[in-house]
Amino acid sequence: MEPRCEALVLGIGNVLWADEGFGVRAVEALHAAFTFPAGVELQDGGTLGLNLYDAVASARRVLVFDAIDFGLPSGGVKVLRDADVPAWGRTKLSPHQTGFNDVLALAYLNGHVPERLVAIGVQPASLSDFGGSLSESVRKGVPEAVALAARELAGWGFPGVPRPAGAHFEPLHAPSIALDAYEAGRPSEAEACRIGDPRVLARAMTSGCR
Repeated sequence: MEPRCEALVLGIGNVLWADEGFGVRAVEALHAAFTFPAGVELQDGGTLGLNLYDAVASARRVLVFDAIDFGLPSGGVKVLRDADVPAWGRTKLSPHQTGFNDVLALAYLNGHVPERLVAIGVQPASLSDFGGSLSESVRKGVPEAVALAARELAGWGFPGVPRPAGAHFEPLHAPSIALDAYEAGRPSEAEACRIGDPRVLARAMTSGCR
């Protein structure tokens, strides 16, 4: 497979499902903070799972942001490099059912694993706050993760240039799911149940569903 880019930066997560949206918010923040040389591609990988395979397999270097269960206090940030990033067995890199490690395992099987690989993860605080946003502890980990990513990219020969304050740039995803817009528009916990609509749960109990 011919290389499509020199360095791919992926943010993985579901912005509608609590701290699993960390990766998306981290790559969003990196994009807002820096411009990078040609050959560097930043992508909101969302919950695309194995649909990310072609992008990963055709990149020489890959850096991924994700919520990762390290058993640390919530908001703790950790970096894994190259062989330390798991691709096999039961250990999941991510809380997602189809996570980046599944993509990486397929790349290994096909002989297209990136030459360099870095995963920057944060310990999530909650994985059941449907419709929520980043918890305060995870939010505090975003600047650290962004700084670590910028340092890794510079070490690969792709230093970022800080964007001037107020500079216009094209977002990585729809403006409606940008962090500020999402938090301004989402309903309160009282208006939208975070763990399942009680009307649905009541109907399930009445019908005998468990």
